[in-house]
Amino acid sequence: MIRDVSHADAAALAAIYNHYIENTVATFEEDALTEAAFVQRIDAVLDAGFPWLVLEEGGELLGYAYAARFKERVAYRYSVESTVYLKPGVTGGGRGTALYEALFARLQPLGIHAVIGGITLPNPASVALHEKLGMEQVAHFPEVGFKQGKWLDVGYWQLNFEST
Repeated sequence: MIRDVSHADAAALAAIYNHYIENTVATFEEDALTEAAFVQRIDAVLDAGFPWLVLEEGGELLGYAYAARFKERVAYRYSVESTVYLKPGVTGGGRGTALYEALFARLQPLGIHAVIGGITLPNPASVALHEKLGMEQVAHFPEVGFKQGKWLDVGYWQLNFEST
């Protein structure tokens, strides 16, 4: 079941994200987030009028996806950056696709034109997910992040919705 996020989800979602902070280079954050900090992030997304969705199966939260402002300048108001994370061990089963499809369906009626996803490279699974949904690579920045003792590349994938 994919549904809107609630504050009650914050601890479980922070646990998912903190795994990626502490064990991977998928995010460039280095300090784990508290439940309270995660609630603040949820509120920032919702207060901006964007969707934050969670995937729940059998009462367990397995992942989330949300959209946030791509940049603050007013001319970017029809562009968002998308994010998706799944609980370790549940990737590869179509859950990320389902979350992104639901997110995209919620963004289009908001008048969003461009969805942009950033990926730490290399990450073949994330690249495959974004490209499966029609996103195309539009940028590659070599060695722009430093985490776990190494320089990391970042790529950006973009999908433009049809104008109505």
